[in-house]
Amino acid sequence: MRDDENGRDHVTSLERGLAVMEILAANPRGLTLTETAEKAGLTRAGARRFLLTLTATGYAVQAGRNFSLSPRLLAQARIWLHGVPLWTFAEPFMKETAAKLHESCSAAILSGEDMVYVARVPGPRIIAVDLQVGAHLPAFCTAMGRVLLSGLSEPDLGAFLARAALERRTPKTVTDVAKLGEIIASVRTNGYALVDEELEIGLRSIAVPLRDRSGAIVAAVNVSTQSTRHTPAEMETEILPILKQTAARISDFFVGQ
Repeated sequence: MRDDENGRDHVTSLERGLAVMEILAANPRGLTLTETAEKAGLTRAGARRFLLTLTATGYAVQAGRNFSLSPRLLAQARIWLHGVPLWTFAEPFMKETAAKLHESCSAAILSGEDMVYVARVPGPRIIAVDLQVGAHLPAFCTAMGRVLLSGLSEPDLGAFLARAALERRTPKTVTDVAKLGEIIASVRTNGYALVDEELEIGLRSIAVPLRDRSGAIVAAVNVSTQSTRHTPAEMETEILPILKQTAARISDFFVGQ
């Protein structure tokens, strides 16, 4: 398709409306009209039209001066997720892994600057971060996120690192672009990522890729644990081999599709 055809087919108003939805998703407590307009780079009148449209269609609710997303969006996401056969097929393997290791096991895909959970088997131990299917976390400081980023081409990875909001989550969070580039390159070489308390103090996670028939990384699967239970070295020797087996069994399903 030629560039001019792309231009004619591009609906700017839809793009802006989706951006407003993403902004509301990132602010679950709600935003005022003025706050939404500022974050979206819109005029108050423009933001008002989008917010009232979302409210009228049931995708947002208004409480006083604040607007927030409604459960309808989550319901649509669940319909989409339930329609993806991979995660239905993958869940028994993930449950087996979680039971064997007594830790949580999750799968995620890349969406913009975030990794999004598409399947999750919680472990018996509670961590502070509330994680459910559909939850977003920054890709740059999570094990699954770094695995997914390792599947990007060098130009795409460079563009990601240039635009991503590299906010420090803990004193251990790596936010230096050059250092992150080196870490992701090592993930690509080693075939796994291990993140030690960069997302949350006390939380360690190790992740490996899920690949399709072409060998491309389409998702990632991880095991998370508390730092008091496993050292990074123990995760590499005790958890990683089991996690790789799990990923191989799930990836075989990709190849079979």
